[in-house]
Amino acid sequence: MPAHALTRPVLLTLCACVLVAQSMVAAVNLLIPQLSSSGLHPSHTEILWTVDAYVIVFAGLLVPAGALGDRHGRKGALLAGLALFAAGAATSALAPGPALLIAGRGLSGAGAALITPATMSILVHLAGPERRARAMASWTLAIGLGGMAGNLGGGLAGQYLSWRALFAAMVPLAAVLAATVAVTTPRTARSAQGSPDPAGTLLLTAGLVAVLFGIIEGPDHGWTSARILTAFTAGALLLAGFTGHALRARAPLFDPRVFRSAGLRATVLGLATGFFGLFALFFVNSQYLQQVKGYGPAVTGVAIVPLIVGMALVPRFAARWSARPRPVVGTGLALIGLGLLAASTADAHTPYPLYACWLLVISAGTGLAMPALTLGVVVSLPAHQAGLGSGLGTSARETGAALGVAVAGTALAGHADFASGMGPALRVVGLTVLAATALVVIGHRPSDRPSRTAPAAPAAPAAPAAPAAREPVA
Repeated sequence: MPAHALTRPVLLTLCACVLVAQSMVAAVNLLIPQLSSSGLHPSHTEILWTVDAYVIVFAGLLVPAGALGDRHGRKGALLAGLALFAAGAATSALAPGPALLIAGRGLSGAGAALITPATMSILVHLAGPERRARAMASWTLAIGLGGMAGNLGGGLAGQYLSWRALFAAMVPLAAVLAATVAVTTPRTARSAQGSPDPAGTLLLTAGLVAVLFGIIEGPDHGWTSARILTAFTAGALLLAGFTGHALRARAPLFDPRVFRSAGLRATVLGLATGFFGLFALFFVNSQYLQQVKGYGPAVTGVAIVPLIVGMALVPRFAARWSARPRPVVGTGLALIGLGLLAASTADAHTPYPLYACWLLVISAGTGLAMPALTLGVVVSLPAHQAGLGSGLGTSARETGAALGVAVAGTALAGHADFASGMGPALRVVGLTVLAATALVVIGHRPSDRPSRTAPAAPAAPAAPAAPAAREPVA
């Protein structure tokens, strides 16, 4: 596929798809008060699952969804994802009770799991090596914009509309995106490597869901409770079972030996670290601005907009430094950690402009580190596994996000009120980000990083692809 195949309409369409999918991770957070007092009468646990069902299914299905798109058609996977996303949103909008609301959120999460890796994989194939860094910067910006749009949309819906209106709006939006994808986006050569691995998919997905369940439910039930310990134990056993199965299978979902690459391990840890800090901030920010500063939901959604400034501007410069990822990634993650430490000093008397400056520091760090980390995962695998690489990277993001919320929530739970717990919670998160940054920098050895023009999976090289003219397209 020639590099010029990545036209501006295609780039904008793919980025819009991932933006919408990412926006629904954060949007519901600002609707919690309205949902709690709604006619559904949800319990505290049902509210928690309304928020988390999307993230758990999204993260749990990312890797198999990415591999599915690689093998059976990325454009088809993207269109199927948009259809599932819309069906889930419609189910949630019309839900007569909490159970169907939660089911709809999970169905939308399954759609997002197909959308996200498919968009990145298509970009990788259409951009070509010379434009890949800039394409990844735009894709990463779309994820950041999605978080901001989710906060803004959730805040506006909470202030002026209803939670049902937010879900209902996703249905025509997904339909418009699907029509645009069908018209603008070309099909790409798919991987001809084997058939799907249902046993591996089941083991990996169940293992990730069990681990994420433990992370998300830990603050409520206690980290040493039987339920949480059982979840973590089951997750570890299932993931170990997947590893054993993948090492023996003739056509595994993916070869776990790719993680012999120190560079791949470092980039996956870096992605998880960045979103660990970012989503801990999202969790704390909405409560700080509403409970401590007294802002309404709509103003709270707008007040996080400074986070998007660095994400919008810095990737343009970061793309120029893509040949030197180690200092770029280290500096970006360090800025996130330092910004969180600065934000931990905020209280009721902190002027919003000063607080916004700390958000800008975190935003600049995110814009600097995330494109290089995203590209690092992509180039660590063969081109025909770009969807799998996107799945691994996005799964790391969502796992980091869930862990960030869990750690911040646990730290807050140890204090009498939010105002007294916010500072310690953000300090724990910020120091954790800085410690993980050191590990990422140490592991991100330039010699371990494959060439961008011919990425290859270490220790498990794939068979050469057939010439483009003879590959099936999807």
